[in-house]
Amino acid sequence: MIVVLALAGGLGAAARFGVDTAVARHARGSVPLGTVVVNVTACLLLGLLTGWTLRHAGHDGVQAVLGVGFLGGYSTFSTASVEAARLLLAGRGVAAVLHAAGMLVAGLAAAVLGLALTS
Repeated sequence: MIVVLALAGGLGAAARFGVDTAVARHARGSVPLGTVVVNVTACLLLGLLTGWTLRHAGHDGVQAVLGVGFLGGYSTFSTASVEAARLLLAGRGVAAVLHAAGMLVAGLAAAVLGLALTS
C-alpha cells in the first residue's frame, strides 16, 4: 500500500505541475492563479471522493490512494502560504490577505460542493 500511495502522490505532484504551468502560461497579472486553481480543484475532488466513499462502503483503499496519495500530491497548501507571504513582503498586503482568504473560502466552497454533488 505504501508503494501505491507513493506512486499516486508522484502522479498528483506531476498533475499539479502541469495544471499550474498551463494556468500560469495563460494568466495575466501577478496573483498566483495556478495555485488557486490547483487547490480549489483538489478540494472539489476530495469532496467528491469523500462523498462517494461515504455512500459506497468498503472502498477505504481507493479513498486512501486517491485522497491521501494523488490529491495529497496534487494540492499545495504550503505553496499557497508562501505565495501569500511573498505578496505581503512585497508590500502588497491587501493582495496577500485576499489571496489567503480567497483560497480558504474557495476551497471550503469547493469541498462542500463536492460533498453535495454526491449526496
